[in-house]
Amino acid sequence: MRDTIDDHVDLWAGQLDGFDPTREAIIGRLMLLGRHLAGSRRAALGAGGLLHWQYKVLLMLRRAGMPYEQSPSQLADRLGLSRGALSARLRPLEETGLITRAGADGDRRRVRVRLTAAGLAAWERHTGMETDAEESLLALLTPAEREQLAALLRRLVLRAGG
Repeated sequence: MRDTIDDHVDLWAGQLDGFDPTREAIIGRLMLLGRHLAGSRRAALGAGGLLHWQYKVLLMLRRAGMPYEQSPSQLADRLGLSRGALSARLRPLEETGLITRAGADGDRRRVRVRLTAAGLAAWERHTGMETDAEESLLALLTPAEREQLAALLRRLVLRAGG
């Protein structure tokens, strides 16, 4: 069975000095799969009514564990944002009821950002749609093949500095 990358490799084979068809096939397929997965994520976000940045804020709060809260400075650091940029992002999330901001232990100077039940439901809805799309892609692989692919990709990621 052939794919579009086979056609791409055939087109360039013999035309470029040092062309490695196997390397080109691997990199081309990784890039194609990356675009496919990014598209699946965008579709899941759109279906769930979230923008990417909104999902990232909800994700960071969810990753904090129960009670799904962090200080604004922790959240900004984990998102790679300035405090001002974070504040601008939190306002619409708070207005739509996905998060709350409140003083910690009655101290208004120590604010905590917390995921609400609606925010958790939005995060879970998105994650479920994303998981379904990913599972659909990987369904044709056996458990052993998934493990092998995961190990090979780990080696590449480590080589790339991840």
